[in-house]
Amino acid sequence: MNGYHVPVMADEVIENLRIQPHGTYLDCTLGGGGHTERILQAGGCVLALDKDVEAIDYATTRLCAGGGYGGRFTIVKSDFKAACDVLDRQGIAALDGAVMDLGISSHQVDDASRGFSYRFDSELDMRMDRSQVKSAMNVVNEYSEEELARILFTYGEERFAKKIARAIVAERAKTPVETTGRLADIVASCMPYQKNGHPAKKTFQAIRIEVNNELSGLGEAVGDIVGRLKRGGRICVITFHSLEDRIVKQTLASLAAGCICDKSLPVCVCGHVAEVKTVGKYKATAEELDRNPRAASATLRVAEKL
Repeated sequence: MNGYHVPVMADEVIENLRIQPHGTYLDCTLGGGGHTERILQAGGCVLALDKDVEAIDYATTRLCAGGGYGGRFTIVKSDFKAACDVLDRQGIAALDGAVMDLGISSHQVDDASRGFSYRFDSELDMRMDRSQVKSAMNVVNEYSEEELARILFTYGEERFAKKIARAIVAERAKTPVETTGRLADIVASCMPYQKNGHPAKKTFQAIRIEVNNELSGLGEAVGDIVGRLKRGGRICVITFHSLEDRIVKQTLASLAAGCICDKSLPVCVCGHVAEVKTVGKYKATAEELDRNPRAASATLRVAEKL
C-alpha cells in the first residue's frame, strides 16, 4: 500500500476484472496509482486518468521509477467524463475492463493545503483540479442563500441546510469566509449536540461536490465507458456516499434491462436489448476495515458487458 492513497477493495476489483495478459484497462481515477499498479502487476496494460496534477506526478514517479512496467501504462490529465475522447486520442477502440474509484483521495483529505477537511484550519479550496477557477471560497462567499441551502440539502442531505446557509450569509457580510476552520465553526453553531461525527461533515461534502461538479454527468460517463467494453469486459465502480451510489446503481440497472415496453402490451415493440449483466455488489471486509477505516462507506458495484 502506498502512502498517498490506499485503494479500496483492490482484491475484489482485481478478482472481478479477471485481468488478461496485455489486455487494455481504463483506470478512470488514478489517485495514488493503487488500482493501476495491481492491474499492471497482474499483466494488464493501463490507461489511467486523473484531473489532479499532484496525483499524476506522484503516481508517475512511483510507477515509472520503481515499477518496471515498461510501456504498459499511460497517464493522461483528464476528467473521467471525457474518457471516450481520451480513448479516441490514444487510438483505443475497446477495453477489457475499467475501474472507477469515485470520491476524494486520502491525500486530498489529509493535505491541509488542499482545503478539503474540517480537521484543519486552512484556506478554503476543495478543487480536485487546481487549474479550475471555482473553489470552495467562491461557493461559500458568492452563492445566494437560496443556492447554498439547495446545495447543502441536495448534495449533503443536510436537514439544517436553510439554517446553515442563513448563518453563512450573515457571517460573510461581516468578513469573507476564507478558511475551513471558520466555515466549520459557523456550521457547528447552527447544530444541536451531535454524538457521532463532526457537525460540518455533510456541509463540506456538499460544497466539495458542487466545486468539482462530481454528480453531473456521472451516469452518462458510466454508460459511455460500458459502451467501450469488449464482450465479457467488466466495469468496477466504487462509490462512497448514497448520492453517487444511487446514480451508479440506476445506470447499471438501466443498462441491464431488456424490454422496457409498457407491461400492458402483448408483445415487445421497443427492441431494447440489455447491454450488461450485473455481477455483484461488495462491501469492504472486516480485515480491510481494520487496515483502512475509510473503506467503511465504500460500495463496489460490478457489471459485465454482454
